[in-house]
Amino acid sequence: MISCPICARPSAPEFRPFCSKRCADIDLAKWLTGSYRVPAAPDDEAESIENEPGEDRDTAH
Repeated sequence: MISCPICARPSAPEFRPFCSKRCADIDLAKWLTGSYRVPAAPDDEAESIENEPGEDRDTAH
């Protein structure tokens, strides 16, 4: 049986993987407020990858 990722109770089929609408709403609120984030490279690291020496990225092909 799958446990609710919010409160660890057994999940309910109608709210899977959550146990209730309350826990599903808590999870949604965390996504909407930015509590959950997808990891990404820091901006300065991403820019250095995009602008590697010897590559002209501004030229349209």
